[in-house]
Amino acid sequence: MRRMSRIVAIDYGRKRTGIAVTDPMQIIANGLATVPTHQLESFLLNYMRQEKVERIVVGHPKQMNNEDSESMKYIVPFLNRLKKLLPDVPVELVDERFTSVLAHQAMLAGGLKKKDRQNKALVDEISATIILQSYLESKRIRTI
Repeated sequence: MRRMSRIVAIDYGRKRTGIAVTDPMQIIANGLATVPTHQLESFLLNYMRQEKVERIVVGHPKQMNNEDSESMKYIVPFLNRLKKLLPDVPVELVDERFTSVLAHQAMLAGGLKKKDRQNKALVDEISATIILQSYLESKRIRTI
């Protein structure tokens, strides 16, 4: 039987951050929230007081040539603070190159109205969900 703990995914942004989470069995990824980035750490600590979290995956912004994108310079300090705040929780980076495109496609496929598709907070939350889903799928492939 699997451990009953969640995996949290973060789509880090300078202003807003999308957060997704698995169910305790780590089968399904669901959007959790979009929070102002300056409140992210307190949001995570609060959430983790209520839920058992096994690990955190963070979207890794890369360019098409596989090099880190500009926004990595904002993510690295956050990762360093996260390791100090939560030293017992492993943090992994997951390639997020196509997540916002996939998020928009998912919103279109889901029949969301244009006004909802322009809701950047919703896009961030869906992007975090896609990051988490791709992490779960890559983990399943490795265990087969």
